[in-house]
Amino acid sequence: MHDSHATGAGAHAAAHGGGHEAHAPVPTGTFVMVWVALLALTLVTVAASVWFPGKVGIGVAMVVTPIKAALILMWFMHLKYETFVFRAMFLSAVGILALVMGLTFFDYSFL
Repeated sequence: MHDSHATGAGAHAAAHGGGHEAHAPVPTGTFVMVWVALLALTLVTVAASVWFPGKVGIGVAMVVTPIKAALILMWFMHLKYETFVFRAMFLSAVGILALVMGLTFFDYSFL
């Protein structure tokens, strides 16, 4: 039988190149706390858009949304547990995307 057909997690990792270190599972309480933080930040965004429509509401949304995205990326998509090189590549791609999107504000000002 070929080595890649062996059973077990070690054989699976070896068959696919391995490279991922095992990390401790994240406690459920951490996910609940992140979820509560996301709900609170959503409430802040909605409240700002209702009470301060226009420039202030958009400004608050532009500050809160990247924070929410970072929480989702770090905890729910497990970016926190990736290697530094992978995080740097991912964040540089997101940074370039943000730069390109930000440059579009020179054509039309939302604030």
